[in-house]
Amino acid sequence: MSGGDQAPGDRRVSMAQARTDLAGFRTQPALDRTTLAWIRTSLAMATFGFGMVGFFRSLREEDPTAEAVRLHQAAIRFGTGLVVVGVCAMALAALSHWFTLRRLRRGDCLELTRWPLAIALALLLAIAFLAGLWDLLKR
Repeated sequence: MSGGDQAPGDRRVSMAQARTDLAGFRTQPALDRTTLAWIRTSLAMATFGFGMVGFFRSLREEDPTAEAVRLHQAAIRFGTGLVVVGVCAMALAALSHWFTLRRLRRGDCLELTRWPLAIALALLLAIAFLAGLWDLLKR
């Protein structure tokens, strides 16, 4: 139906506007849920990094062989890397949330990014895992 076919007080126009406003309102809680999921993921990575260091430390204390010391040192490097990636992911998620909220409040058109946070984080983790594997295999 073209714009000329609508009566001046057409109820469909006001209903469409209300649905559009409601869609904008629903976008913010969806963004909040996504950011909370990123926070959970970031905390899990950092916690896993700390846990790995603690686990290999206990192995080194029980059996202080050269192999246990080497594994503990590798776990410290890899665990520290996971903590750093977790903190970076959390900071990037917070920045992304903030910038997206600003665009929503201004009424700007939201568009997809070329490098979503998930892909960037997946690449960082893949590089970290390959570096950790290289470190374990080269010795």
